[in-house]
Amino acid sequence: MTLVIEREQEFVNQFHYDARNYEWEKENGTPETALNVQFQLVPVDDLKNAKEGDTAIHTVLTYMIPLENVVLSGFVSQLDYVRDRVIEEQEELDKDDMAELAAPLFDLLKRLVRETTEVALDQPGIQLEF
Repeated sequence: MTLVIEREQEFVNQFHYDARNYEWEKENGTPETALNVQFQLVPVDDLKNAKEGDTAIHTVLTYMIPLENVVLSGFVSQLDYVRDRVIEEQEELDKDDMAELAAPLFDLLKRLVRETTEVALDQPGIQLEF
């Protein structure tokens, strides 16, 4: 079943740009790429934009992306309303549903990385591919 999604604005909760410290990494380990998407069901009673029969889902993308000279980390989120469908457990969402819910967050992350690295490194921004 196709989801009918109404989205609130994406939000950058945290964004960290840190220069790589290879000496520190020798002692403490090299950071590894990590992307984690979480879906948190939100009671619609608490939300003014939801109506009976809808489901509200807070989608959160946390990330750590080590690049050649920098490490980017943080998290972005978005509140989504699935209209006219009650979802009581995350397991009711299939892989395609989850990908559709998370897509705007991956797009935002790509933009953050591209524009930040362009300014910080004074060269064309780094393009992430997911």
